[in-house]
Amino acid sequence: MATARLTINSRNYGAWSLRGWLLCTFAGIDFDVELLRPDDPASRAELLLLAPSFRVPSLRDGDIESWDSMAISEYLNETRPEAGLLPADPTARAHCRSICGEMHSGFVNLRAALPMNLKAHHDDFKVWSGAQTDIDRVCSIWRDCLSRYGGPYLFGATLTTADAMYAPVCTRFATYDVELDSQCRTYRDTILGLPAMQAWRAAALAEPEELAELDAEF
Repeated sequence: MATARLTINSRNYGAWSLRGWLLCTFAGIDFDVELLRPDDPASRAELLLLAPSFRVPSLRDGDIESWDSMAISEYLNETRPEAGLLPADPTARAHCRSICGEMHSGFVNLRAALPMNLKAHHDDFKVWSGAQTDIDRVCSIWRDCLSRYGGPYLFGATLTTADAMYAPVCTRFATYDVELDSQCRTYRDTILGLPAMQAWRAAALAEPEELAELDAEF
């Protein structure tokens, strides 16, 4: 029996849930998943970006509970430092925390215009200027990290918190057919090809529930 439990809302739409799940997976902990019902009011509010604060994903490990992806990341880094969720080098570690914080608190136009939806695919999707500015910034971060640390992941040969934080963006870029340069496209495909991402996607496609509000514009 697993000693930890991760509560998520939706595999298809839940970008923050995906981040929390990847963090636990990268850390190598033994955990069960509790999936909230789609008609749970708090869960719906979070998925529709209407919640004043976000309590999912939430990780309970023994008597300790952590919610919010960044808090989960810090907890796992403290308790499982051997997993390397943050780089060992202090300069790289500060850089990693900074770009994770930027994802955590920013890119609101990207989130609103290109919501995560693994079941959908929109060819020739029109990206307006606000979201395009966010896309350009994400690609700039990726190119800088890949050039600086050598890839194939953002901080080199080991998956880190940064890869977990930007993984939902990789799904958005695929869903909405976002045009990328070769370096960013290779990184996107590398992340989407991870066994963990393939497993998450398969579970997302099997989810019967839909949130019509998130599909209404398309």
